[in-house]
Amino acid sequence: MDHDSLELRSTVTADGTLRLQLEPVTLPEPGPGQLLVRIEAAPINPSDLALMFGPADMATLAKDGAGLTARIAERAMPAMRARIGQSLPAGNEGAGTVIAAGPDQQQLVGRRVAMLGGAMYARLRLIAARDCLSASAEAGAALFVNPLTALGFVETMRAEGHSAIVHAPAASNLGQMLVRICRADGIGLVNIVRSPEQVALLRGRGAQQGRL
Repeated sequence: MDHDSLELRSTVTADGTLRLQLEPVTLPEPGPGQLLVRIEAAPINPSDLALMFGPADMATLAKDGAGLTARIAERAMPAMRARIGQSLPAGNEGAGTVIAAGPDQQQLVGRRVAMLGGAMYARLRLIAARDCLSASAEAGAALFVNPLTALGFVETMRAEGHSAIVHAPAASNLGQMLVRICRADGIGLVNIVRSPEQVALLRGRGAQQGRL
C-alpha cells in the first residue's frame, strides 16, 4: 500500500527566485531493512537554514500561493548553479514513531526512533533501519547534528595535538553540549559569549569561570 505524505522543499530558479513550499509525495510500503516513520519532531539547525534559504535576502520574503519566495542577489547566483531547478527536501534529522516496517523489521513497529538522513521536514519518512536509533521524540530529534559536531571538536583537537578549545559563540545548544563533554573529559575550554546571562547559563551547565 502506498502512503501519501508532504515534504518541505526548497528550489532555486534560474532568475534568482528561491521558493519554499510543501510538496506532496507518495511513499511505497517499506521493503526489507526499511521503516516508515511518522515524524513527530525535527530541529532547525544552521545547516537546515542554509539549504532552505541559501543566500536569499530575507527582506524580500513573501507569501506566494501555497509557499514562500525570496530573491537571491545576482552576485550570489554562481554559488547556486548546482541547485537551479532542483526541488531539495529539507531537514537533516528528526524523530518519530514507526508505523510500518519491512518483513525483517516488524519488531520495530510502534517504536520511537531518531533518524539521520535528510528529508525530515515531512509527515512521513521512509528510511533504512540502520540509520535509526531508539529514542524518544524529544531527545531523538536532536541526537545527531549538534552532538556529533561537539564530539568532532574534541576529536579534531586531539588529532591535531592540542590540549584545549576556544569556542565562540559558546551559549548555543552545541556550546552547552561542549561544556559538558569537556568537563567530563578534563579538557580546557574557553567560552566566548555575549552577555552576563550567557555566562550564567554556561556556569549552570558546569563551565568553570576563570581569568585570562
